[in-house]
Amino acid sequence: MPKFFRPYIFIAMSARDQARALPENPGCYLMKDMDDNVIYVGKAKNLKRRVSSYFLPNRDLKTTCLVEKIDHIDYIITGNEYEALVLENNLIKKYTPHYNILLKDGKSYPVIRITNEDFPRIFKTRRIIKDGSKYYGPYAKLGELNTYLDLVAKSFPLRLCSGPLSKRKEACLYYHIGRCSAPCINKISKEEYGKYIRACEDFLSGDDASLIKQVEKEMYDASKRLDFETAAKKRDILEALKGMQSNQMVQDWNDEESKDYVAIEMRSYLTTISIMQFRNGSLIGKALYRSESLGDETETLFSFIVQYYSDGESLPHEIYVSHEIDASLIERFFDENYSHRVKVLLPRDGKHYRILRLAQENATRDIEKRLKETDNTPALEILRKELSLERLPRHIEGFDIAQLSGKYTVASLIVFRDGNPSRSEYRHFSIKSLEGKIDDFESMREAVSRRYSRLLAENAELPDLLMIDGGKGQVNAVVEILEALGIADRIPVIGLAKEHEELVPPRDGETIRLPHSNEGLRVLIAVRDECHRFATSFNQRMRSKEASFSLLESIEGMGKKRSERVMKAFGSVERILSLSPEELSKGASIPLDVARRILHKLNF
Repeated sequence: MPKFFRPYIFIAMSARDQARALPENPGCYLMKDMDDNVIYVGKAKNLKRRVSSYFLPNRDLKTTCLVEKIDHIDYIITGNEYEALVLENNLIKKYTPHYNILLKDGKSYPVIRITNEDFPRIFKTRRIIKDGSKYYGPYAKLGELNTYLDLVAKSFPLRLCSGPLSKRKEACLYYHIGRCSAPCINKISKEEYGKYIRACEDFLSGDDASLIKQVEKEMYDASKRLDFETAAKKRDILEALKGMQSNQMVQDWNDEESKDYVAIEMRSYLTTISIMQFRNGSLIGKALYRSESLGDETETLFSFIVQYYSDGESLPHEIYVSHEIDASLIERFFDENYSHRVKVLLPRDGKHYRILRLAQENATRDIEKRLKETDNTPALEILRKELSLERLPRHIEGFDIAQLSGKYTVASLIVFRDGNPSRSEYRHFSIKSLEGKIDDFESMREAVSRRYSRLLAENAELPDLLMIDGGKGQVNAVVEILEALGIADRIPVIGLAKEHEELVPPRDGETIRLPHSNEGLRVLIAVRDECHRFATSFNQRMRSKEASFSLLESIEGMGKKRSERVMKAFGSVERILSLSPEELSKGASIPLDVARRILHKLNF
């Protein structure tokens, strides 16, 4: 029985102080609200370091929202990180915390079940029962699933009744119309019936070729017997099978191993995970799972995979993932619990990367669809009142600058329509006027000038609100350009200063500080976050790892060579944060006190 601890000393602490009082042991943490409800469960290799990271300044909106709801934190120490993983999975099932990603029993999409009986039945279900039955899917499109079942029913005389076979004395109507082989009255042996089942399993596993050959043979045999009615039925089945085969996504490799591709997309608290399942080189199933979570992509994807496959059913040989997660931990979980060796891989290029990109695109499109379905009109009305705007800001444009020591400077422009992203209208501007200088104000001036000079030349619609990621200096620089273009009175401008999420008006206007729960502020934060994501992703494609090097080189005791060794050994700041000082010191061949200094700097 796990023993819960609470980091109280003699007086009640704030949640931040509780986090700092946690031990530096592996374990699970349970964040609770004022009513003692568990709202979030997580695991950690180092409890203090992980939980304290939630309280760092400049965290994203969803983390800020979670932190605002935390009243106290309980924790359970485990022997190692693997034990923490197993415990976390059990705690999530027990408490179903609101801000963890959750999967309902039986998952979300229907599957095809082949029952574990002497004469198995085949049907669709959403319920997974651990009785030895086999499951195929999931199927995101019900029509596709019904087509499979219809082909099975036409191709094989399998029983449809669910009652005990021994109680029947005569065959049902399906036997008389050729749709059942009547095992209930011993019209077929168990061995012969088993051949039909194995053929169905091959078909549902993606092996259409063998079934096509079988149906072709049966069609020709019926023709030779002059049984043209049966031959015509087999012909129709054959055409349906070939049509389905042509619509399947078949890869260009001869591979009998099973593979799943799992990609995650998150916008604020909205989460969509896309799965594509390949068997024998063919796509046999794909599905989207929607949820709401306040974790980051890495921990949410990790938790999803553990939950999704924790029933042990339909485990593939390989799982390709869109984000870097602790693969060895998950592989050990499957190996020890289900005696099934699974490889978890993050492809960087090649065929697996291309398939994963398709899964990622499916998840992205679904997130955007969900955002468009959200009615943000009340939030826009709140924003209009807070900023004293003349009209509802249905069309918002936002700018952000990304650069690295004066190199690769780019500006991102994103557009929100009715409070939701309009991705097709996003634009990038490669800044041309700086000549190696570092000047965010001038970068912003150039991007804004180019954008609205073009809109004026094309007589296009101007935005209802222009949001700048920055403070008074950036806002006033933008207003100067709008004044020069003669449209300063037509486009309201507001800045969003990240440190306290303050709204910064131009000139001498006083800053506005709103609670994080304000829906109007949340719209602007979403604009800012999307701006930053878009600018940074483009900038990263143009630059090397210099940003990480400069961050490390700013730490006492870290020069260029040591920074290069650290990045060569671990690749990213996120990976470094997951290490202990001893692991960092040993892996990068740096002194232990310097390793401690790095982790302290990065965490606080």
